Amino acid sequence: MPKKPLQDSGPTFSRWLFCVASLPIADPETRMRVLRTLEALGAAPLREGVYALPDEPKNRSALKPLTDYIANGGGVVHVLEATSATEAQEKEFRRLFDRTARYLELIKVVESLRLGFGVSDPGDIARVLNKQRREFESISALDFFPNQTSARAARVLAEAEAAVRRMLFPHAGSATAREPAETLVNRVWATRKPLWADRLACAWLIRRFVDPEGKIVWLDKGQTPPQRSIGFAFDGAQFHNSATRVTYEELLERTGLAGNRALARIGGIVHYLEIQERPVPEAAGVLTLLQGARRRVTGEDELLREAEKTFDLLYDSFYEPAQR
Repeated sequence: MPKKPLQDSGPTFSRWLFCVASLPIADPETRMRVLRTLEALGAAPLREGVYALPDEPKNRSALKPLTDYIANGGGVVHVLEATSATEAQEKEFRRLFDRTARYLELIKVVESLRLGFGVSDPGDIARVLNKQRREFESISALDFFPNQTSARAARVLAEAEAAVRRMLFPHAGSATAREPAETLVNRVWATRKPLWADRLACAWLIRRFVDPEGKIVWLDKGQTPPQRSIGFAFDGAQFHNSATRVTYEELLERTGLAGNRALARIGGIVHYLEIQERPVPEAAGVLTLLQGARRRVTGEDELLREAEKTFDLLYDSFYEPAQR
């Protein structure tokens, strides 16, 4: 008996969450907080009081405290689930979350910086690239449907960062005196939990200046580092504390970055937060920010993202262009 042909199941459509909220008109503070939270989540407004998000676990989790806040503030809120009904509707919903224009603007800025290679001070270019890196991470964090443009933006940014890093720190990606056969680019970097100032600062330094394309992993106590990974900030690691320096300062010295005054000043803050020697005026503020970040996040990757904002701002504040 001949088999029946398999029926075409048709196109696969996305699932969506719709947040329908009615907020107290007499409470502008609550309204503003709700709107800012929805914007931070990447929600797309469909009409007043109706916002859409892709149906993903992280979006469900993020909406729960928001709906509780609205309800406790006297508002009415419903979170509805739906699936696109047609291919045209699917395209229309996805268009609401299209980040292409923002990626193209970032690409335009980064590519324009190349005109200054060999002319402008590479430190000035690096500062702009740091801001573009933060912008890229902000866009990609809310990019639910990455495409070729997002991949292109990542590639253009990484290539520009690598080029400027070679101009600024010609020894940063080369073999070190202690690891003559080992390079420090496109590697896996490993450190142990829990994370605090030294480990967070090291991870920021690696991602920003040493190996932006590298991967950082967080090890539990007793966990063996991945094969061929580079360990930092724990006993037995390739990079660790010395008698006089914390690991961040060791990284600066051994990667040729110690001459960067802005990075060195950050090293003074990290040294004090870890060892309580040589007080630094800015340390108290950095301590408060890192403590706040540690309390609000749920994992190591999120903690690093929050800490990176602090170290980026410190670098921008401390950086002094070369005098011509």
